[in-house]
Order: sequence, then C-alpha cells, then structure tokens
Amino acid sequence: MIAIYPGSFDPPTNGHLDLIERGSHIFDELVVAILRNAEKSPLFSVAERRQMLEDLTGRFANVRVDTFDGLTVEYATRMKARVVLRGIRAISDYEYELQMALMNRKLQPRLETVFMMPAEQYSYLSSRLVREVAQLGGSIQDLVPDTVERELKKKLDPAIRRQYARKPKAGRRV
Repeated sequence: MIAIYPGSFDPPTNGHLDLIERGSHIFDELVVAILRNAEKSPLFSVAERRQMLEDLTGRFANVRVDTFDGLTVEYATRMKARVVLRGIRAISDYEYELQMALMNRKLQPRLETVFMMPAEQYSYLSSRLVREVAQLGGSIQDLVPDTVERELKKKLDPAIRRQYARKPKAGRRV
C-alpha cells in the first residue's frame, strides 16, 4: 500500500521525521510530497527542501521524496496512493484536517486519510514556529535535525536576523 505525506516542510522538523519514520513502518511505500504553493513565500526553495528531506530519509528503504502542485487527490491518484498521512498536534489541527479529509473523500472516495499524533515531545512543534524562533535568533536545537539547523543558520545570517528584529510583523510572539 502506497501512502503520501503531503506538506510544505519549510523547514523539515523532528516532528515531520517522527511521522515519516512511523509511517515507514506502516505502509509499503511512503512518498513525502512537498507541495509547491505559489501563494506562499517559503524560506527554503522546493529544491532545498527536497534535498534536506532526501538526506534525512535516505535510511528508509521504502520512503521517497517528491514534489507536486495542485490537488492532493490528483497527486495521490497519479502516485497510485490509497492513503494520505497527516499529523495532528491539537484540536485546531483536527478541525482543519477533518475538513480537508472530508473534501478529499468527496473528490476521491477511494482515498483514505490516516491521522497520526506526533510523539509527545513534538506535539507543539511546527515549521512556522521553528522559522520564527530561528529568525529571532533563538535556539532550535532538538527541534530540527542538525543538517536543517545548519541550513537555517546559513539562510538566516546575522544581518537578516537583525533586519527581522527591527521590523517585527504585527501579532508575532515567541
């Protein structure tokens, strides 16, 4: 059985890797599918995210990394996937993910969604929070793999962090 794990992975976190590892034990093949979303302004390019994820998942024989745009159900059909794997950290995630799963079922009734809770130590973790902490110069150790931490530090050199600190976005707290 083929499953896809779609997301932006900007950047990949230890929470993502937790789900990838656990999903690799459940499904015959797991495709980590990076969504190319033209409406978002990602910190890392699709190619950078793909390279990081390929490096991080290379130890799993049944995991591969791919990119897609458009509807998840159309991508799943092209991949011959029967399952969409999604992580749920909180009630707010569940409400959003339930809507998406029900819409996906409406569009493609044979496609199932499997929700997995992250390990407890990653239950609060999101790529958005990791980016925010890193941009403000905080420690992201234990939130992302070492390779991702190095890439974030290269991407967010001190000049960028200082510029971000001078112009905080309204409503941003960490």
